[in-house]
Amino acid sequence: LEDVGKCIEKIRIGHDGRGFNSGWHLDSVEVRRLLQKGKGSETTIFPCERWLAKSEDDGEIIRELVPLEIIQKKLQKDGTLKQTESTVEDALETHTYKISVYTGDVYRAGTDANVFLTIYGDLGDTGERKLSKSESHSNKFERNQVDTFTMEAVDLGQVFKIKIRHDNTMASPDWYLDKVEVVDVDLEENYLFVCERWLSKSKEDKRIERTLFVKGYEGDRTSIHSSAKSLHGSSLSLRNVNNSALIKKGKRKSIIEDTIEEGSTAIPYHITITTGQERDAGTNSRVYIIIMGPMKIHTSRMWLELPEGKNAFLPGSMEKFQVMGLDVGEIKKIELGHDGATPESCWLVEELEISVPTKGTMYVFQCKCWLAKDRGDGLTARVFNILDAETVQIGHKVPYEVTVVTGDTPNGGTDANIYMSVFGANGSTEEMLLDKSGDRFERGQEDTFNMVIADIAPLRKIRIRTDIKGYRPDWFLDKVIMLNQSTKGVTTFTYNDWLSKTRGTKRSTICELAAVIDDEEMVEKTTYIITVKTSDISGAGTDANVSLIIFGEHGDTGTLALKHSNNSNKFERKSTDIFKFADMLSLGNLAKVRVWHDNKGPGAGWHLDYIEVKDEAMEETFRFPCDRWLAKSEDDGQIIRELPCANNDILDLSDRTRYEILTETGDRDDAETKENVWVMFEGKKGKSKEFVLENSSKKKRFLRGAKDKFEFSSKNVGDIATICVGHCPRDGRKFTSKNAVEWHVKEIIVTEKEVGNKYIFQCNAKIKLSQKRDEFKAFECTKIMESFASKVRSLVPVKYEIIVITGDVKGAGTDANVSITIYGTNGDSGSHRLKHKFRNLFERGNTDRFILEMLDLGELNKVKIEHDNSNSNAGWMLERVEITNTATGVTTIFPCGKWLDRKKGDGQIFRELFPKY
Repeated sequence: LEDVGKCIEKIRIGHDGRGFNSGWHLDSVEVRRLLQKGKGSETTIFPCERWLAKSEDDGEIIRELVPLEIIQKKLQKDGTLKQTESTVEDALETHTYKISVYTGDVYRAGTDANVFLTIYGDLGDTGERKLSKSESHSNKFERNQVDTFTMEAVDLGQVFKIKIRHDNTMASPDWYLDKVEVVDVDLEENYLFVCERWLSKSKEDKRIERTLFVKGYEGDRTSIHSSAKSLHGSSLSLRNVNNSALIKKGKRKSIIEDTIEEGSTAIPYHITITTGQERDAGTNSRVYIIIMGPMKIHTSRMWLELPEGKNAFLPGSMEKFQVMGLDVGEIKKIELGHDGATPESCWLVEELEISVPTKGTMYVFQCKCWLAKDRGDGLTARVFNILDAETVQIGHKVPYEVTVVTGDTPNGGTDANIYMSVFGANGSTEEMLLDKSGDRFERGQEDTFNMVIADIAPLRKIRIRTDIKGYRPDWFLDKVIMLNQSTKGVTTFTYNDWLSKTRGTKRSTICELAAVIDDEEMVEKTTYIITVKTSDISGAGTDANVSLIIFGEHGDTGTLALKHSNNSNKFERKSTDIFKFADMLSLGNLAKVRVWHDNKGPGAGWHLDYIEVKDEAMEETFRFPCDRWLAKSEDDGQIIRELPCANNDILDLSDRTRYEILTETGDRDDAETKENVWVMFEGKKGKSKEFVLENSSKKKRFLRGAKDKFEFSSKNVGDIATICVGHCPRDGRKFTSKNAVEWHVKEIIVTEKEVGNKYIFQCNAKIKLSQKRDEFKAFECTKIMESFASKVRSLVPVKYEIIVITGDVKGAGTDANVSITIYGTNGDSGSHRLKHKFRNLFERGNTDRFILEMLDLGELNKVKIEHDNSNSNAGWMLERVEITNTATGVTTIFPCGKWLDRKKGDGQIFRELFPKY
């Protein structure tokens, strides 16, 4: 048997109660352990002296026993046995537990099924016990009834969890369980477990077993089960499986020893593996991956566990995994292997894709190799060099720990899907699904997610919504806490209300919560007054439903349906419609609006003159001229427009500007200098002059750990790409190599004062003192923080040519409706349908061309392309997308080479594509 340790603390013994004379009076149990090499034995005696009988004693047929005495027999050198007897000290005590089971007060809440309970504590568990005899009612578990049971068990310590189920027998098995109360009678400790859910095969999630944690529990709830589902625009981490426990005896070792340093930084790795198409290409072996960096640093062997319901890598499949592993720095090699040794375990790997979100990099290996004993070179593991991979920049992301707190309110838990968007000073995330993964979002519960999101800090607000699906669509959200795991900064978002159409003060399933950092609210509340002017031309009015999104410094408003106007008949020719949206989070200065209609009604075409948005808190009105059709039969046929804010037109860049230079000296004894420093910028418009950052005895600069600020007037060099840094003597003093010094510069931040763009240079280098101007160090810009004023300046209408190339393989074409969203440094385009009248689009081997007008997106960094899976031939093999900004002539290529097909690959009908340079 498995070794349970030197001392057996308890045993559990019972019978099944079957037969005519099942009652049993047990005197004692002896467990004898044989010592190694036949040197004797050790017998532990567990006294009982009680009935295990339904008709005797307390009616229990399970007992837990603790040891009383240990008898040791040891073989002596002379061949005799020496016997010693000892009493067990500090043995666990047997405790009595009172269990109160509360059935809910809802229609047909009671059950006739048999109910079973397991109680878990930090010292062990009770094992599953049937709740047979209620001490309070002869007919157990009826509606609005409390049934009390007594259970004896060896001391469980701190009780933290129970598992309760029924066997779904009898005529009315469905059961609505309100809560369970467990009282340790000996210690007078109370433990409350709130359920407020059905245990039913026909209701809610159709489960007849619930695992409940004690009220106020703050420990890990996901150690037993974990989900491998990913998020759009971010990701959830999985537990890192204890690899040593999973390596079975006799299995082959990795090419690398399986080691990992304790206390090292762990980061998420996203892995996608495509299996070859050949009939016998798949495997049911367990697959692992090891990621290697420089200096023999590597992750542990990370097993890639298939999601529930899958037990093999099937031919043509695409499987996705998310694992936590050691941050190895710059990746050098990847080992991929499996534990199979039989001919049936051969595996053909077509493609391996590894994304490192915290580095902003994705590596794609075109493997096309067998991992098999009887194929190719006979290896079941292979090491791939990173130089053989295609490297794709996917955008740097930051790890966050997100804690979602459900309120301790009756029926506060939900079955609905929860979605979250995050907005910061430097952009926003896409909407992300917070995976329910079992019993998350239950009453009084704190659920923690490890996520990686775009580097948009400082955070300004979040938007939470539910899809109001499931048996319990309503949800009481208390608050959300976000911990930046890089900076350890904590941001809190408090709501303390229902997300519901029928409960709470707001009667809404969506909410926006302002960020609170160090007790300061980042965004203030306001009321938006939206004025919409329809043009005075023939047929200008519309009967369609119009919607609007406003974009500003602090993100966007989300979709605002323009329903309730001052006019009963909205959007008529020459009319002015006014809409009021109260209790909104202010966006600060506005940049643009996105306006569209659903093309419904007999007169859907609409000629919009302008939109005005008044922020009552700021007491400022922003104007968005349009003077164009939103009509399928007029102008360019578009029914969606993005309108830039006309208030920003007065800003005009001059040839000269002022620069603020902030230097940070390293925090070491030898970091500082008494001499001068000079810098020079290289930007898109040319080079600056040399700026001398002067030091003096009266105003000492560049001291250890100091930050020093300087300001200069100069010609505008545009976006700064490189900074040259030199170290020169003060007052033209001469020096010799003997007294030569170095300045250790940690970071330099350059701010262009007119529009506020910041250019950050992570230097961390020593600059030698030199009289020669050709001795300097050059640093590339690490990060650009573009100001809001700079972004809105570039929001001008641009026509984009979009070329979509369908693959040239059997069944590659699609008859579904295809949509595209383009992302750039200035935001995203919103979803646009790709269509042409009287043309059969997206056929095998075809190239389809579209022209879309939208506000300048800046440098393009991502495309999301999807179809609606309509029509019988919906599956689509997309080769690539090419997008050209017709104003600049710059073309960006987005390779794909994957299916968008519910029946192939990973079953996804959307793809996020990144540019190839």
